Amino acid sequence: MVAFKTADVERFIARPDPGLPIILVYGPDAGLVSERIAALVRASVDDPADPFAFALLGGEALAETPERLVEEAHTVPLFGGRRAVHVKAGGRNIQTAVERIVAAPPAIDCRVIIETGDLKKNAPLRTLCEKSPVVAALPCYPDTARDLARLIDDEMRRAGITITPDARTLLASLIGGDRRASRSEIEKLILYALGERRIDVADVMAVASDATNPVMDSLIDAAFAGFANDVEINFAKVQSSGTAATAIAGALVRQTAALHTLRLAADTGIPIDDLLKRQGVHFSRMKAVGTALQAWTSRRLERLIGQLGDISLEVRRNSKLAYPRIEWALLMIARAARSRE
Repeated sequence: MVAFKTADVERFIARPDPGLPIILVYGPDAGLVSERIAALVRASVDDPADPFAFALLGGEALAETPERLVEEAHTVPLFGGRRAVHVKAGGRNIQTAVERIVAAPPAIDCRVIIETGDLKKNAPLRTLCEKSPVVAALPCYPDTARDLARLIDDEMRRAGITITPDARTLLASLIGGDRRASRSEIEKLILYALGERRIDVADVMAVASDATNPVMDSLIDAAFAGFANDVEINFAKVQSSGTAATAIAGALVRQTAALHTLRLAADTGIPIDDLLKRQGVHFSRMKAVGTALQAWTSRRLERLIGQLGDISLEVRRNSKLAYPRIEWALLMIARAARSRE
């Protein structure tokens, strides 16, 4: 049985075992699946653009002609060298094709890389691969807090820039769930801070705010202002638009941090209206944001940031309960705003 634990996957990706010529890459994090597939292809052939060295097979083709996988895997490259076959299941049933290649694995100079989406523990394809001595089954689950911290640090180090601890914590709370999207957000932040030596909270908030939209703003503003009915109405709109629960969680954390900064400024005696004008808050949001600042103290907002960090992690880990969990958090915030407790 060669079922890899999450902690061992990166080591295998860096140095694939030649004794495991078939690799199954699966999991709910599509970006991480794609990233690992690309790394395995690079490690398997000298030139992925060479059609004699690299073959791409779709799930539809293998569902109709399952014997084709064995044929491709045992094809000798015209000019010699290493060969790789990349299988993209695409939701199709490729069980028969994989059973045949497991029974007749490729030679040492060929690697078969199978890409699928998430597979339940008892899924036939996953069970087959995990039990086979010639297959490496590599899971791709959403990044943990430690994974995200490492990803951020690696990208910052590569760019030659530092990030403050608070900015790092905030950025980690706004990404996750999809490795490719997380890396893209980090790269966008680095590009925004080009020429600077250090990234701080203001930089993270400036870049993250680009992803907001009016309906999302209305949803978050309603929660902090205590407008529970508006929360329910706008949450339905945001969910139906296809916005990921992780994006809503990120917007919550971002707004909490923004309100905390404004509340601290208000505590020094600056009128709330003046603060909102200085920050350029749109007139359509003035009432809701102003109400929120009156309802929340800086200490309560500080506690909420920690609570939302835990909720964001739960949302990334459990996709099935992500929307109910984030809706509960929004309504909880609305009730807290009304009670001012």
